[in-house]
Amino acid sequence: MKLPAIWRRSLYHYLGIFLGVVIIDTIIFLLLVNYEGQTQFSNPVDALYWVITTTTTVGYGDIVLTSPIGKFFTIFVELSGVVMVFGILITFVITPWFEKALNMPLPTKAPDSFSSHIIICGYNRLMETLIDELEEQKVNFIIIEDNEEILRSLIEKKLPCIYGKATDDETLENARVGNARFLIANRSDEENASIVLAASSLADVHIIAVAEDSANIKYLKYAGANRVVSPKLVLGRFLGKKALDPYVMGLGGATTFLDKYSIVELPVYPASQLVGKSFNEANIHKKTGANIIGVRKEGKLFLKVEDEEIIKENTVLLATGTMEHLSELKDLTK
Repeated sequence: MKLPAIWRRSLYHYLGIFLGVVIIDTIIFLLLVNYEGQTQFSNPVDALYWVITTTTTVGYGDIVLTSPIGKFFTIFVELSGVVMVFGILITFVITPWFEKALNMPLPTKAPDSFSSHIIICGYNRLMETLIDELEEQKVNFIIIEDNEEILRSLIEKKLPCIYGKATDDETLENARVGNARFLIANRSDEENASIVLAASSLADVHIIAVAEDSANIKYLKYAGANRVVSPKLVLGRFLGKKALDPYVMGLGGATTFLDKYSIVELPVYPASQLVGKSFNEANIHKKTGANIIGVRKEGKLFLKVEDEEIIKENTVLLATGTMEHLSELKDLTK
């Protein structure tokens, strides 16, 4: 069973702390047995043996610290052992196993009542703003995703989704492509081409393809896409605008894509409530509806934004969303 990445990082961190505590306890034990005159146990093997049996609360009683300070140390090791050992077992072994055993099968078919809906093939940050808008407008949509971890996160968010490869005819039919208003192909360019071909052969549906490489736009159109959008091309045009007019600030320098959605740079001012918070703590998407897709620091643009990264004065946020979402974000940056 593969643990989620965040759980694996926590497990490694936890094990590192546990190993450090064992080493410290072993050293203290060696000092105490020498203090008590039990020199026969003053060796690494007996020390590690005592620490492990005491930490796991087994305690066979063949090695015992008899001084008051030794007894207090024994109590401390026992209590900390209960937290550390059983904390690891319950959190990273037992709980995931039960969750795996109790998880219901992943959904693979859209409700039969779905019609005039939007099919989104592939979930990422680019689609978050669109999905928020669809929910606000009460437009039916279904997400096709073949990554189980991502799909389970979508289920937790109560977003309509199905498990499967969007390149497969059966998956598209399960998404009721024949009754869909339009379909968005949001995978790799190669997969998008296959999705476009499969969808156009199954139904007369309006298809929008998202191109990673602007050089592939014409091929996706040849495959049958009614419209092709390239985020990199949009970003390039936006950065070109900034290069020609680097002093354009606020929403006046916004570049529009996907009709109502725009991309804009917003500087974070010293008095902003965002300063000093991590992106996770700032919770910008929930507060404004806008998505942060990059940051500019010291004149350099970074398109990968970590949740733990701290927002500082004069950080420039590269954000996407509707003009309303971006206006709310602009207010937060002041």
